[in-house]
Amino acid sequence: MHDEVSKEPGRAPHTPAVPVTHRTPSAPSSSRMFAAYLGDIEQLLDAHRREAALREALDLPRIAVALADPELRCSRERLKTWCEEWIRPPGAERDAHGLDYEHLARNITERVLQAAEPQGVPTRALRRLQLRRHARALPRGFRARRLEDVPASESEAFDVCAALIEAARRWYARSACHDPTVQANLARLAVLR
Repeated sequence: MHDEVSKEPGRAPHTPAVPVTHRTPSAPSSSRMFAAYLGDIEQLLDAHRREAALREALDLPRIAVALADPELRCSRERLKTWCEEWIRPPGAERDAHGLDYEHLARNITERVLQAAEPQGVPTRALRRLQLRRHARALPRGFRARRLEDVPASESEAFDVCAALIEAARRWYARSACHDPTVQANLARLAVLR
């Protein structure tokens, strides 16, 4: 038996394991539901359905802000703060593709705030997120491909979507996966029908 003290000669006595009385719960590293939502946007981009992808991507700040609120509410002030904090990566004047994050972040923030309801619950966006809970996972490493020969409006839509997807991933990895309110709200959405 493993819990008994060893009494064999020449061996050090084996003391029973002490049960751990206090463990810090580990935060999940990802949300399948949230990852599926992001994957859907990337698939829409890959299928050249830019307008549909843009509608879904512009809901990401509303979803993030609502998930961080105990009542799933979303205010214009908190949306603006989220966009300022997460869209532009720290210290990035330009990314590998030469995106101008200042201009892009300003454009995204304006678009998100135009559609925002004051102190409302973004029910439609949260419902679409919730419906992704049974989705199949995308193959690892899947990323929408950017085509070179596309009109400027489609290129801008791709840039906006890509910036919002990356912002949402950074937000989840650096903040949301450790936030008990976000995790509780994701769990609530996963069980609600």
